[in-house]
Amino acid sequence: MSKKKEYGDFQTPLGLATDVCNLLEKIGLRPASLLEPTCGLGSFIFAGMKQFRTLQQILGAEIHSDYVKVLESQLQGLKAATKTRVVVADFFITDWNQVVTELPEPVLVLGNLPWVTNAHLSKLCSQNLPTKSNFQNRSGLDAITGKSNFDISEWMLIRLLEALNGRHGALAMLCKSSVARKTLFHAWKHGIQIEKSAMYRIECDTHFDAHVDAVLLVIHFRPGSWDLEAKLYSNLNDAELETIIGIEEGIILSDVSTYRRFRHLQGECALKWRSGIKHDCSKVMELIRDGVQYRNGMNQTVELEDTYLFPMMKSSHVANGVVGNARWMLVPQRTIGESTSIIAQRAPRTWAYLNQYAEHLEKRASVIYRNRPPFSVFGVGDYSFAPWKVAISGFYKKLSFQVIGPIDAKPVVFDDTSYFLPFQTQPQAEYIASILNADHARAFYESLVFWDAKRPITADLLRRLDLRKLAAEEGSSVQFQSLFGSEQSTQTCSLFDAV
Repeated sequence: MSKKKEYGDFQTPLGLATDVCNLLEKIGLRPASLLEPTCGLGSFIFAGMKQFRTLQQILGAEIHSDYVKVLESQLQGLKAATKTRVVVADFFITDWNQVVTELPEPVLVLGNLPWVTNAHLSKLCSQNLPTKSNFQNRSGLDAITGKSNFDISEWMLIRLLEALNGRHGALAMLCKSSVARKTLFHAWKHGIQIEKSAMYRIECDTHFDAHVDAVLLVIHFRPGSWDLEAKLYSNLNDAELETIIGIEEGIILSDVSTYRRFRHLQGECALKWRSGIKHDCSKVMELIRDGVQYRNGMNQTVELEDTYLFPMMKSSHVANGVVGNARWMLVPQRTIGESTSIIAQRAPRTWAYLNQYAEHLEKRASVIYRNRPPFSVFGVGDYSFAPWKVAISGFYKKLSFQVIGPIDAKPVVFDDTSYFLPFQTQPQAEYIASILNADHARAFYESLVFWDAKRPITADLLRRLDLRKLAAEEGSSVQFQSLFGSEQSTQTCSLFDAV
């Protein structure tokens, strides 16, 4: 096992640590003590002791005893060594509240925490993990299907937030941009006493040879302060203000000012966004049509009835508006939990095919397939088979809504990285796509979306926009009414609320 991977061990270059400390002094930090909770070889300790003349005490903690020995030897003979202490400590069992309490204020907690997820460490059979708990309070399917996965640094940052809450001090940490936002969201939601916050973009390619969006997160703590915004700057040096993120009504915002201009569009409509079908076995369930036959992901040619085959579009096709009928998905159920045994009678060749590859389907790791009918899928319902849809990719960094109609007289289905609204008629789909692609909807979504996220577009994001209010904003309420009727329309509810 690679210890570097297990511990997320990417040592901070001294030059970057120096730039960080220069910035912190420039914005007014004058710490009495400095704590680096995962100090490694001590880049921040050396940069901090050189930059901050107000320091009375420096404490470094590190799980690797070899690193501690190297650091202690490098500190020998330095003038600041008399006020510097380095200890071997496991972050996950250390009482950071007690540690911070014993340091003179204002306290600066500085550093670079591990950049790995709990799921990645579990795959490595690592013990370098916090005690298992659903600290994000995920529930139901979210907790089961992966939304409960988190960056270890997120858990660690929250522990440090709690230790600094109610004290004079600051936290300055290099981390992924997504982790910085989640940390701020947690702080805002739980009433952590923050005076002000900011994020400064850093170039990970240059400093760590890593392709990830990252920032220096800086949070100032002061008792009795509850600031709910954070400024995002373009870099550490001569930084330009890009935007101000914040929280309102429990929603984290990527652009506070734009959201306030369009917040009246917030709400829920009878039209419900759905995700594509989740099957977790593309080699078996996704096929390429070759004449009257189909070829699966193992390059095996098979003959199947068309009963359970549907033209499909992957996320990349949706994003780029590529409509074709080359790829097909085998969809063995019309609703979640539906018995699949009927396939044997309706489509015996399809049933034989599924049984031939049953071992592949049984190996699907997600617990959502346990105690379900064989060959089950998720994210399937009446809405999956609506003839017309307005779809958007969850992965691509653009707001582009596509109208998708039937192919070969069959409804198009999507994989679970796309989202869609289902419709019975082409005019319904084309009208909704037209208002979603207009400026008002784009501005509203832009105020909420974070493009550096792994999946920037989600169903939760899309559902924030009330399409009836959007129609009014576009001056087309009459057209909306004629196409969809009232909020209580049984036709609308039967189509869009299908389970």
